[in-house]
Amino acid sequence: MAGLIEDYGLIGDTQTAALVGRNGSIDWACLPRFDSPAVFAGLLGTEEHGFWQIRPEHAGRAAQADRRRYVGDSLVLESEWDTPRGTVRVIDFMPPRDGAPQLIRIVEGVSGRVPMCSELRMRFSYGWVVPWVHKVDSRTVAVAGPDSVWLDTAAETYGKDLTTFSDFTVSPGERIAFTISWEPSHKPPPAVAEPEASLEATEEFWREWVEHCTYHGPYRDAVVRSLITLKALTYAPTGGIVAAPTTSLPECIGGVRNWDYRFTWLRDAAITLSSLLRTGYREEARAWREWLLRAVAGDPENLQIMYGIAGERELGENELNWLPGYESSRPVRVGNGAAGQLQLDVYGEVTEALHLAHMTGLARNDYASLLQLKLIQWVEKHWDEPDEGIWEVRGPRRHFVHSKVMTWVAVDRTVKLIESGDVDGPLERWKDLRETIHRDVCENGYDKERNTFTQSYGSQELDASLLLIPQMGFLPPDDKRVIGTIEAIQRELSTEDGFVLRYPTSGADDLGVDGLEGEEGAFLACSFWLADDLAMIGRVDEARKLFEKLLSLRNDLGLLAEEWDPKAKRQVGNFPQAFSHVALVDAALRLEALSSDLAMA
Repeated sequence: MAGLIEDYGLIGDTQTAALVGRNGSIDWACLPRFDSPAVFAGLLGTEEHGFWQIRPEHAGRAAQADRRRYVGDSLVLESEWDTPRGTVRVIDFMPPRDGAPQLIRIVEGVSGRVPMCSELRMRFSYGWVVPWVHKVDSRTVAVAGPDSVWLDTAAETYGKDLTTFSDFTVSPGERIAFTISWEPSHKPPPAVAEPEASLEATEEFWREWVEHCTYHGPYRDAVVRSLITLKALTYAPTGGIVAAPTTSLPECIGGVRNWDYRFTWLRDAAITLSSLLRTGYREEARAWREWLLRAVAGDPENLQIMYGIAGERELGENELNWLPGYESSRPVRVGNGAAGQLQLDVYGEVTEALHLAHMTGLARNDYASLLQLKLIQWVEKHWDEPDEGIWEVRGPRRHFVHSKVMTWVAVDRTVKLIESGDVDGPLERWKDLRETIHRDVCENGYDKERNTFTQSYGSQELDASLLLIPQMGFLPPDDKRVIGTIEAIQRELSTEDGFVLRYPTSGADDLGVDGLEGEEGAFLACSFWLADDLAMIGRVDEARKLFEKLLSLRNDLGLLAEEWDPKAKRQVGNFPQAFSHVALVDAALRLEALSSDLAMA
C-alpha cells in the first residue's frame, strides 16, 4: 500500500522523476519522460502495479527509515535505517543526462553488518503489462513492446513471483550500487552505469545551479528547496515545465477530483518562470520562451491552455480502469480534457512572463514581441466572452473576474512594451481597451454592499484568485475594494486553521460552480497569496505568521503537494506541485522586500 503523499521524496534528472517513500520504496516512476507510462505505478494501485524497495532484511515493507535528507542543495536523497545489526544508508538519485535515463540506488554500510533486501517489480504501461525478464550476460533486462529496462548491479539477483530479488549484506564503508536504465527495446543495450562517478556529477550539477540564486533572505533554505523542485519539473530538452510529475493524486481522498498534471500549463509555466527570473535564473526563462514560441507557433487563435512538454497539442483524457487509485480514489486519469477549454487569464500570465523577461534584460526576441502583439489582438476581440477560468471548471462558462483582470494585465503590459519603443502598435486604441476592461470589472465584478470583488459577474461567491488583483497591479493595495476583498476571503474562504479554499465547492448531494461532486482541501498557493496580500496592505506580522505556518506544512524534505486537507491534517493532490512552490517563493520575496523597506525607513 502506498504511503501518505507527504511520505515521498522527489528525485529527478530534469527529464523525468521518481517518488521514493520513507520505507525505501519507489512507487512512482515514468520512463523516459514525465508523461511516459509509469514503470512503477504502485502509488496509484498496489504492489502488483510496480515498485522497487530496498530495505534492511529484518524490516517489513512498511518499516520507515529513521532519518532522511537531501545532500546539501541537491536532489540526491539519503535515507538511513538503524537496525539491531547496525546502520545502513541508501542513496537515491537520477543523474541529469543526454542519453538513457538512469535511476541509481547506492547502499552504504555505516556501522555493523546489515543484511539487506532489494525487491524490484517492474510493470509497464501503468502496471498493466508484465514484462519478459531475462539475463543478457551479467545484466538483467525487462522487455515489453517498445520498452526495455536494464538492471545493473554487482549483487547476486534471482527471480521469484515475477519479481527480481537480491539479498546481500553491507559492512561499514562498503557500497553496493543498483542501477536501472531505460532504452527503446529495438535499440542496443544502454551503457553500463558508473554509479560513483554519476553521483559526483549529480551533486556538482545541483551545486553549480544553486550558486546562481540571488535570494539571500531569511527563508533561503525554503526558497532554494522550492527552486530546486521547480528546476526538477523542467523538461530540459525543450524548456517545458510540468505542473507536477504525477497524475491522479486526489484533491479529496476517495473523491473524483483526480487529474493528470504531467503537462505544461501556460499559466503555471509562466508564473514559474517569473519566480525563477526574480531569483537569478535567466537561462530557464530563455528556454521556456523558445518552447512557447514553438508550441504556439504564432497562432493565438488556436492557443491552448496547456501543451505536452515538447509542445504536443493532443492531450486526450482517458481512464485507467485497472488501477484502483490512490487510497481508492477513482478514476485514475491520463491526459487532460481541460486542454480544450477557454481560459482568458492565460493571455495575461503569458504576457506578464514575457514582460518580466524583457524588464530583467533577457535578450530581445523579435518573434516573441510579435507573438505578444498577436495575443493582444486576439484579446481585443474576445476579452468580454465567458470562459472556464483559472480553476478549469467543468460546469458552464462564466464571466470570471480573475479572467477579466488578467486580460487587463495582458493589455497593460503590451501598452508598456509599446511605450518603451521596442515595438509598434495602436497605443491609444489599446490604452482605451485597458480602461474599458478596468471599468467593466469594477462595475460588474464588484459587490458594493459587501465591499468585495466576486468570483464572476452577477455572483455572490468569492474566489481566492481575487487575491491576485493587487499583485498584478490592477488596483493599489491600499484601495478599499482590495482590502475589503482580502478581508471577505479571510472570513468566508478560510478554514479553521486559517488556510484558504479556492472557492466554495459542492456538498455531497449537489454540484458547485466547477461541475464536480465532493469537496477539496485548502489550495496551498491561495494561502501563500493571502500572506502576500497581507504584507502588501501593511499587516506584515500577520503575513509572516501565516507564511511560517504554511512552511510548517511542508514534509521533512521541504516539499508541498497541491492542497492541504484541514480535517485529516495531511497533504493532498498531485505532488510536488509547482504552483505551491512558486507561491512560496513569491511570498518570501515579498516579505524580504518589505523587511528591507522597513529597515531603510
